[in-house]
This record gives sequence, C-alpha cells and structure tokens, in this order.
Amino acid sequence: MKILFLESHPMWIYGLPYGLKELGHTVIISGPVSKENILDLITKYEPDMILSMGWTPEYSKEKQPWIRDAAKSAIIPLVYWSTEDPLHTKNFSLPLICTMQPDFVFTVTRSLCETYEKLGIKSGHLDFGFHPTVHNHAGSYSKYSASIAVVANAYPEFLEQNPDVFRSTSFKNLILPLLEEKIRVDFWGNHWQRLCNQLGISIPSEYIHGYLDYKKARKVYSSSKIIIGLQNCTDQLSQRTFEILGSGGCLLTSDTEAVKEKFVPGRDLIVSSTSSETIKKVKYYLKNSKQREEIRKNGMAAVKPHSYYYRAKEMIQTLISRGIINSKLATPGQGKLIHYTDVLEKKYNLHHVNFGDTLGQIARRYEIPLQQIMKINNFTSDKIYAGQIIKINRK
Repeated sequence: MKILFLESHPMWIYGLPYGLKELGHTVIISGPVSKENILDLITKYEPDMILSMGWTPEYSKEKQPWIRDAAKSAIIPLVYWSTEDPLHTKNFSLPLICTMQPDFVFTVTRSLCETYEKLGIKSGHLDFGFHPTVHNHAGSYSKYSASIAVVANAYPEFLEQNPDVFRSTSFKNLILPLLEEKIRVDFWGNHWQRLCNQLGISIPSEYIHGYLDYKKARKVYSSSKIIIGLQNCTDQLSQRTFEILGSGGCLLTSDTEAVKEKFVPGRDLIVSSTSSETIKKVKYYLKNSKQREEIRKNGMAAVKPHSYYYRAKEMIQTLISRGIINSKLATPGQGKLIHYTDVLEKKYNLHHVNFGDTLGQIARRYEIPLQQIMKINNFTSDKIYAGQIIKINRK
C-alpha cells in the first residue's frame, strides 16, 4: 500500500512512518505542505491513503481545507491521528476534524473514541510508541551525560493558564522538589528558566542546555543516570515514556494507572507520587548503579511490544475492520520511505521560505522572473508562507 504522510516535523516523521515501512508499505513523507504540492504528491504517487496527525505547522487553519479538498477530489481515504487529546480536544482537535472531515480518526485517548463516534466520526484508539531505528541505546556521550536529566519543553504559558492539568502535578512531584533541595537537574528543551521564574525557583544557567534536535535525544537518555519523564494525564502515556525506555534510559516518572498498566514499577522504571518519595528514590538510585542498570535493561525489554511496527499493524487492522481500506492493501510488499523534499532536491534548486520573505524578493535574489517561479511551482498567486519549499529552477 502507498501511504501519503502529510508531515515535516521530526517528532512524527521518525515514528509511525518507520513502522509502516517495516510492515511492508511505501510511505511518502510530504515535508512542508502547500496547496500545490499536495496535488503534485497525489498525482505522482497515487496513494491509497492519506495520513495526517498532530499539531504542527502542516495543520494550520489555512492548510486544513487544502488537505480536505485534495483528499475528497482524489477520492482517497483521509485518516487523522489526534495526538493532542485530551488536553486540546476542544480548542484544536475537534475544530480541525470539523474542517478536514477525515474518514477516520485515531486518538491517543481511549475514552474519547466514544465521544467522536457520537459525533458521527469513525474513531479508534492508537497509542504512542517508539521505533528502535531512532530510539535505541546509543552508548554514553560525555556531552549529554547527567546525573538527572529532563528532555522536554516547559510550556510556561500553558501551565499558567491550566494549573490543574496533571502535567503540572507531575512537574511539582518530580522536578520541583529536587530543585528545592538543590539537587542538580539538567534540562534540554525550551523555556525552563521562564517556568521556574514563574514558580519562584532559580535554575543555574549551566543546568539549562536549550533546544535539542529530536534525533539526538536518545544520547541524553542513554548517557544519563536517571531520566525524568513528565506525564500529561493519568490515563495515558506520553510519547517520551516509550522513547526513553527504548533508548535505554532509566526512567523516573509519575505513579499513574497508565504507567502500571504497561510497565512494572521498580522493575522496568521508577515511579513516584509525592515530593518526598521522589527525593528518597533519586538519592537511592543515584547511589546504586547495579539497580539502575537492571531497571534500564528491563525497561528496554518491556517496551519492545510498543514499537511503531506494532502500532502500524494495529492501525491497518483497525482501518480494514472499519471498512476504510480494502484488506488487499494490507498485503506486505517491499517497505520504502520516500522523502518528497529529497526527490525535489535531485531535480530542482530549492528555496526554503523564511519569515518575511516575499516571492518578489526571492525572484530578485535568484535573478529569475517572478512569472517563471510561479509557473514552475504552479502558483496561482504570489502568496507564500514561512516553511514552504519553492522550486527555483531545474538543475
């Protein structure tokens, strides 16, 4: 089966598409979505299904109708994986679904399947996962090593506006007590100083490392003694839970029913539900490397059934059983990943649009007539946007 995967964000293109490829399907990864390249992709590859997901620049309000119209005009099943549930169901997922009108919606929140079905939207549950090609034990890197590490964004505005969400509880039980006890925690990700200033806690600047490329996160997970993984909800697991365990990280996370449903605390990972428990366990496991190593190895073994190969298998089986795709399409072939941006780069000189760029400026920069750039890109107007990829001329 040929699947058009509309996405450019590394958090998503290195996950489920790899599982679908391993299952024997051809996955065409769109890269930055434009009104023109959706039509190009459908014409060139004739996909059997279009897969969309998440909350990234590819699903701006402007792009959602393009995706809907392209899928409907080509009569191709459009499937959406709602990964922002349940925190953003009302303000993002439902409005997007109403606009894009997918033929099927997967959600990471099992309880929301019934909600979607009552609204007339065919729905199924699909959990996060990891893929061992991307998240595996990378050995130890001194640059990324720490006693206690966190890889995540802080989201200070969201937590300030939503103080009762479980992510706030998870932060206050797992991270805040360590900072208050002056126990070093190394942070990779955005806005940690802002969040801690908001809470009246100061973090030494040398503890904060800023943004980390998604594919490098495994180096922190496998190089540090303890990795703290925040949970957003009590009844589902964050994607980083699977990625940390798959990378051989010794994970400390919240003591929730969702964690205990899939993993065994004290064997596969470490859990805590209070500030005092966190301090006690951190001090114990930092001193006992043998126990940490056992948990790390057990975690890697326990997470194997949650790879994206099995998620992809589950997805395809669900779509067949619900009549979205024909069972003949599930016949395994020679799995392949096609990055459309790479295909374009072989034929064309490209320009990646930055904020503030205009098509006129780009034409002048490359000394090419504006109308020529519009023609090669099938543009009907000179309107462009940041992140878009524009063909300049043939190589």
